[in-house]
Amino acid sequence: MRKRLTITNLQQMKEENNKLTVMTAYDYPSAMLSEEAGVDIILVGDSLGNVVLGYDTTLPVTLDDMIYHTKAVARGARNTFIVTDMPFMTYGIGREATLRNAARMMQEGGGQSLKLEGGEEIAVEVSALVKAGIPVMGHIGLKPQSIHTHGGFKVQGKQEAEAEQILRDAKALEQAGAYAIVLELVTETIADRISRELSIPTIGIGAGRGCDGQVLVYHDILQYSSPVIKKKMVKVYADIGSTIRDAIGAFVSEVKSGEFPAEEHVFGKRSEDAVDSLYGGSATREQTKGVEGAGGSRQAGEGNEQRDFVPNHR
Repeated sequence: MRKRLTITNLQQMKEENNKLTVMTAYDYPSAMLSEEAGVDIILVGDSLGNVVLGYDTTLPVTLDDMIYHTKAVARGARNTFIVTDMPFMTYGIGREATLRNAARMMQEGGGQSLKLEGGEEIAVEVSALVKAGIPVMGHIGLKPQSIHTHGGFKVQGKQEAEAEQILRDAKALEQAGAYAIVLELVTETIADRISRELSIPTIGIGAGRGCDGQVLVYHDILQYSSPVIKKKMVKVYADIGSTIRDAIGAFVSEVKSGEFPAEEHVFGKRSEDAVDSLYGGSATREQTKGVEGAGGSRQAGEGNEQRDFVPNHR
């Protein structure tokens, strides 16, 4: 069984030039598959607002939304380091309020770390969180929670003054105690410089090849969306969306034509074996035999009629 990484392991990976892999995932099955595939970190991003909740931006996402999804991810990936985004206006609103919100995220969500967007302006709160025992991952460059002040999804750091500010933000976060920083949609030049000058790992998304790791979204690399929006920084590894759409279309067609359900999908008088194969009833049947053999008072066949209707969920 794999062992969950720690922030000490992540630091060592930077020193050894062992690239970090981060997958943004939002629920139990995506977390489980990501862990089975061997990702180092799962990020429960507030991008769930766009990707799975249907919002235009991340701004409507709440603390309760993030806790709910982190719980699901934590159940699916019990041996993977999990980072959760603090959503819009749950931090940067004063030390005490930030600490209260962060405490809820850690205690109720079940992750190991929090991610905050911002640089110099939130360094004091990052420091307070770290001192309280909460590992913090920073996030600079394009900050989706500030999309309206950015004026849209634009590459950051093209101008010299802008690039220097990003560098100052990165150093402020490192000094405040952040153990890693996400660089989103910045020029490769400034990402390379930050990655060289910082002692903590950098994780890029649309930030080029010089970062210490890369993060992409589960739904993006699998093209699991409709409509598909092409993104320059994303490599698509499978077209799951088309597979799902075709499969559901086939189901609709077969129901309409009467092809489904077929003989093998229905239950008759002797349906026990079929139900056993679906719900694990064979073990339950053996347990029942054991009880009867030990002198149990249950009548032969009692309760079997219900097995077609009450699955033995395990």
